[in-house]
Amino acid sequence: MAETRGIDFIIDKTAWQKAQFVEASVSMDLAPGQVLFRVDRFAFTANNISYAMAGDMLRYWDFFPAREGWGRIPTMGFGDVIASTHDQVEVGTRCFGFYPMSKHLLIEPASASATSIIDGAAHREGLAPAYNQYNPTSTDALYSAETEDELMLMRGLFMTSFLAEDFLLESDLYGASRIVISSASSKTSIALAYLVSQRGEARAVGLTSERNRDFVEGLGFYERVITYDEIGSLPADEPTVFVDMAGNDKVTLSLHEHLGSSLRYSQRIGGTHWDAGGAEGGAEVEVPGPKREFFFAPGQIQKRLKDWGPQVFQERLLSNWAEFRDASAKWLQVERGYGRDAVERIYHETLEGRARPDRGHVLSLWDDAEAAAGR
Repeated sequence: MAETRGIDFIIDKTAWQKAQFVEASVSMDLAPGQVLFRVDRFAFTANNISYAMAGDMLRYWDFFPAREGWGRIPTMGFGDVIASTHDQVEVGTRCFGFYPMSKHLLIEPASASATSIIDGAAHREGLAPAYNQYNPTSTDALYSAETEDELMLMRGLFMTSFLAEDFLLESDLYGASRIVISSASSKTSIALAYLVSQRGEARAVGLTSERNRDFVEGLGFYERVITYDEIGSLPADEPTVFVDMAGNDKVTLSLHEHLGSSLRYSQRIGGTHWDAGGAEGGAEVEVPGPKREFFFAPGQIQKRLKDWGPQVFQERLLSNWAEFRDASAKWLQVERGYGRDAVERIYHETLEGRARPDRGHVLSLWDDAEAAAGR
């Protein structure tokens, strides 16, 4: 039986600081209809911490099962098919999609075409269809070989921001003229601020730490940037939408109390401040004003695919994505890391809030020599 060695990076679902690598044999002799990916590279950002935060609530842990009590965080990346017993999937096919922090991924396509491979493994039943899809690069309208790293780092989070803004616009911004965005230095927040600034129907205000203030101001996407302890300086009489990327209960409570009836809608997306309240399993703090509504991007995807049709949806996404990607060249610096040490280091830096906002980390569990041999 042909085998290769696999490695998975897993974390304790109740104590995310605890992480370890697990080695296992990976069979190259597949059952009928299966496809084995070699996970080439994947991106890791604060958005991935949000996946852990919503791991049970939104079933992110179910994508890549691990042993009891442990989880495998989903990431956006690229993989190459190294074995296939599926008639419509050829060895050598390179795909963008949802991958674990691992060397390999085995899927069982329920359907496959030149443009899409859909994993139909039993453990994925009922999960968001958008995350079960693997896009062959040869037919992916958003793909270019020169910008693979940027695509990994920002395609998923840009999609979230694109859909979050669309959701708000669909409701006429709830009558607001100002959108306050927490964790303003996170890449998802940056993408949202960019879209808001380009649309011009509201002004984006960024909430950030003193450490990141200069960086956020330098982006040019926010009309105003304030630190978390300056929330009281915001004019309290302007109709406002709050988009919470931080998940920090203290910040959320402060903003809700300060704005009072001027706060028209409170949208929760991320959890970059996971250790300051709102972490999985903990009760959220009671806040005055509008109820905090968790935004689930795949639900908005399905709605817009139905409303607009796949072609119009893709055209609108592609146009906005290309503009944001080009605008990001001035502030985003991509850094690649190979092997266990790099993966573990960047995971803990991101978890602890020590990652620099102007850096985009692209990782691989293959070391440099293995990575070169695999491409």
